[in-house]
Amino acid sequence: MKYVLVTGGVVSGLGKGVTASSIGLILKACGLRVTSIKIDPYLNTDAGTMSPFEHGEVYVLDDGGEVDLDLGNYERFLDIKLTRDNNITTGKIYQSVIDKERRGDYLGKTVQVVPHITDAIQEWIERVAVIPVDGKEGPPDVCVIELGGTIGDIESMPFIEALGQFSYRVGAGNFCLIHVSLVPVLSVVGEQKTKPTQHSVRGLRSLGLTPNILACRSTTELDENVMEKISRFCHVPVDNIITLYDVSNIWRIPLLLRDQKAHEAILRVLNFKGVAREPALGEWTSRAELCDKLHEPVRVAMVGKYTGLSDAYLSVLKALVHASVPCHRKLCIDWIAASDLECETARENLENYRNAWKLLKGADAILVPGGFGDRGVEGKILAARYARENRIPFLGICLGMQIAVIEFARSIVGLLDANSTEFDPNTQNPCVIFMPEGSKTHMGGTMRLGSRRTYFQAADCKSAKLYGNQRFVDERHRHRYEVNPDMVQQLENAGLSFTGKDESGRRMEIVELPNHPYFVGVQFHPEFKSRPGKPSALFLGLIAAATGQLETFLKKGVPKTWGLSNGTSGLKSHRYVNGSKLANGSLDGIYSKGNGIHV
Repeated sequence: MKYVLVTGGVVSGLGKGVTASSIGLILKACGLRVTSIKIDPYLNTDAGTMSPFEHGEVYVLDDGGEVDLDLGNYERFLDIKLTRDNNITTGKIYQSVIDKERRGDYLGKTVQVVPHITDAIQEWIERVAVIPVDGKEGPPDVCVIELGGTIGDIESMPFIEALGQFSYRVGAGNFCLIHVSLVPVLSVVGEQKTKPTQHSVRGLRSLGLTPNILACRSTTELDENVMEKISRFCHVPVDNIITLYDVSNIWRIPLLLRDQKAHEAILRVLNFKGVAREPALGEWTSRAELCDKLHEPVRVAMVGKYTGLSDAYLSVLKALVHASVPCHRKLCIDWIAASDLECETARENLENYRNAWKLLKGADAILVPGGFGDRGVEGKILAARYARENRIPFLGICLGMQIAVIEFARSIVGLLDANSTEFDPNTQNPCVIFMPEGSKTHMGGTMRLGSRRTYFQAADCKSAKLYGNQRFVDERHRHRYEVNPDMVQQLENAGLSFTGKDESGRRMEIVELPNHPYFVGVQFHPEFKSRPGKPSALFLGLIAAATGQLETFLKKGVPKTWGLSNGTSGLKSHRYVNGSKLANGSLDGIYSKGNGIHV
């Protein structure tokens, strides 16, 4: 088994996750089977109880694991299915060691960080690395491990020690360390500064790890003399120094690695030369080029609670991009804080209220993603009502589906106090209720999680057609509340159609308005299974409806996704926030407007 470890230095947020995903992709393109592990040094058992503002979105796996969003990057880039054990946390490691101690497995020994915690880390890595994640039999060839945080963080010290021991134990030809570091450019003098990278590598070496390859994050390509200086002071060959400079879209990063022969450097370190082929990235290249050439926009209003941090909706953003490209449109996100649509905001901050409604009314499509808590719920309900009344394509996910049902009950059925018991426990018309099997005392891992089956109730509904007229579909879930099955008949009599249900027939999974161009709500999270070459059916339906292509898609099927045709131009993509152009970065060249979005 071969291992590639990706660490980060100087500052956080350099893009280690995308770098690790790109490394995995390029190795897979060389014909190798690849798996991934993410190490998060926090004490939480998993990401399930963490605020999206604190840590970005919680990504959900097939087995119900609530994990770091970087595992979403791994799955999207590599088109694999990971398990909850592919995300290691300090909490998981300490829990496993304490459980062993309580059982008496250590035979009276004093339990310490070294060797017990460090051994547990190494055993976990070796156990998970051999689990096949690509649907084939047998262990993968390479495991790409990403260590979260920054070298020098106190909480990552046990992992650094464990990985130092691990590299020595598995042998030099089986272990490759890639260190992602920052080479800033001082605007005053315009010079690329190497000192932060020198200090970072020195700190890494002092902890017992020596980098084989340096991936230098900078706004521009490194000058030759700068690379020679880094090589001299960091003891890394020039051929093993890679520049990760700003690109127009995220799909160009693996191409950047390929063009700088990163795969050859990795294969040399791992003694894979002569075994692997040159990376086959033809389809990936076409996709990246097409993304840059799109110029005709499609505007999607994202009405959510966490719009101040784009990472809170990372998988939704990626799924929208995956769907926009085959529709030959440049995705433009209008970020709308749901609470800004409410009447209370009109009284307190009229400008925010007007701006929010202006963005909503100018959108080609409206998307209400999942969320928890009552803040902004009435604003989401208003957004669903606007989409329904004005026949604007609408997609509601999880809570987004639930508020669409509540809005319909209030406006069409006439149940003015209809609500979810999450927001009003005493409502007389509970359209959405707490699930019987849920827990109100423990938060972590107690929701309905992971891949569950949804059965279509009608063959002629839009969702069934978009999924290829299958009898059922498996999608990932993360929720505590559900549509009240006792109110379904009343809602359906008024014109709402529940086109997807679980195997029992009592849990509502998909809701549609039959006479609307595209009004779909789903209890599951389709964004988690969207892939660059395989866009989610429901996201594709939303963008197709917004661009007048839905009927063509439903009749003829989805067109060839990545063909360089349809009148695309050579216009370069950039990101926009509040109308101002920003430097190209890591959000797929999305245009973005709205309230306080940080990118």
